[in-house]
Amino acid sequence: MHLSPAHDAHPRTPGDQQFALAAELLALLGDRTRLTLLHALAGGEADVSTLTEVCGAARPAVSQHLARLRLAGLVGTRKEGRRVIYSLRDGHLRRLVDEALNLADHRTGDPPSHA
Repeated sequence: MHLSPAHDAHPRTPGDQQFALAAELLALLGDRTRLTLLHALAGGEADVSTLTEVCGAARPAVSQHLARLRLAGLVGTRKEGRRVIYSLRDGHLRRLVDEALNLADHRTGDPPSHA
């Protein structure tokens, strides 16, 4: 098995708390709709209507997924009039989503798309 070099390897051995939180975060990413939403937000801010179109799920489901992501601290919100605009809170999350999708590309043999 070939492992590519870790560019940003964790600087120390994580403790139980870090492993528990990382597992919690990865569990949130384990849902296809939430992963699609995070990928969309990696491209910039968006409101629920836009995100509903992007992921193809029902609006109430998208709102529930966004609420879970917000409560976990993965997405932030701001008001623009009556609309709520969502955004990623952290560049680490963008890289994690990108790496998961790059791994999927590698596994399926599809070349990564750089949109």
